[in-house]
Amino acid sequence: MVSGRGNVGSVQSTLSAVVVPVPEAEPRVGALRAELDPSAALGVPAHVTIMFPFVPPARIDDGVLAALGEVFAAAPVFEAGFSTVSWFEDAVWWAPEPAAPFVALTHAVSARFGMKPYEGVHGDDVVPHLTIGHRAPLDRMRAAETEVASGSPVRTTVRSALLMTGSRTAASWTTLAELPLGAG
Repeated sequence: MVSGRGNVGSVQSTLSAVVVPVPEAEPRVGALRAELDPSAALGVPAHVTIMFPFVPPARIDDGVLAALGEVFAAAPVFEAGFSTVSWFEDAVWWAPEPAAPFVALTHAVSARFGMKPYEGVHGDDVVPHLTIGHRAPLDRMRAAETEVASGSPVRTTVRSALLMTGSRTAASWTTLAELPLGAG
């Protein structure tokens, strides 16, 4: 379950996140994310964020891993689809449908660890999303919106989440632990 702690090569991990990877989305949005989403260059796959930032990597120990594992083990495996493209001010994203299971996971992690996504800067609303582009040229993000919206929906079965650590350095994010759903 645990693949390493805190360092990738000579890069010190300073951040962590809990995400649900969506590998089925990569063929549709991988190239767009590589161009338009800075997190792709950091090594973060197409995903829906459950909690960012999470516990600082230096403080992730067996107790944190066990508690996080319990949260996800208590949640059922679920299906989700991606067909609706939407916007925040400076980001274009794909909405998971249904959103409720992602919201429930975020609330469960928040309750267990006493934290809010994005440190609460977006208020109490949880809006699950798969970022396609963020802070990129508007014309390119609009073109990405059209491209993604005109394609077929993508479906996934969510069986696990990932605890990832990294920094703001290119290709620094790696998986620290896989967190299976429905194992409890």
